[in-house]
Amino acid sequence: MLRKIACTVWQRHAAAQCIVPVARMSQYGPHFIEPIVNRDKIEELHKTGDLSKISHVPVKAALSNQNCSVFYDPLVAQFTNYVMKQGNKQLARDLVEKGFENIKRLQLERYHLSESEEEKAKLELNPRRLLHQAVENCRPLLQLTPIKRGGVRYQVPVPITEKRSYFLAMKWLLEAIREKERTVHFPEKMAWEILDAAANQGKVVKRKHELHRQCEANRAYAHYRWS
Repeated sequence: MLRKIACTVWQRHAAAQCIVPVARMSQYGPHFIEPIVNRDKIEELHKTGDLSKISHVPVKAALSNQNCSVFYDPLVAQFTNYVMKQGNKQLARDLVEKGFENIKRLQLERYHLSESEEEKAKLELNPRRLLHQAVENCRPLLQLTPIKRGGVRYQVPVPITEKRSYFLAMKWLLEAIREKERTVHFPEKMAWEILDAAANQGKVVKRKHELHRQCEANRAYAHYRWS
């Protein structure tokens, strides 16, 4: 009797080992395509005639944060998510909007104080464009990666991806904003830092240049990327 029970247990164990795990599928099959929420891209596909090619293809559902409105800016939405703490999205959105109001107010003061028309024409009054310009000025092109060779760890300069560069630029901006004096509110500090970065000045731009200087100093170790 015991021998029969032991044989049955062994057979079940062997059968369990023969079961091949199957990867779980998404609710969308591989033939589903990503949704297109950008109006400019839709118009471009319509002009080239490629829109009719995908009109019969099933499309995945758009995410809740994707929007086709002309007032939607993905960079501003991403910056708002980085500002947010503990899931308080409404507070983060209010802080960013108040920061844009301060930027607009400071730029309008400069606009009315400027004497020549050339200076007025050079001033950018749209705070969202200033944020784009600030992030572009703060984006690093290279970064240092530690690579171990022969028991020694070298700081090797490597190119940085576009997504990572945007993340670092906004992360450095927020760190610089939060490092300022705590007696000043967040929207005012945000306005000062973004205006400095948009003018290619300030702490974040210096940090980017310092990183590039370190990468330039360690360029002798660049060949360790491929070895």
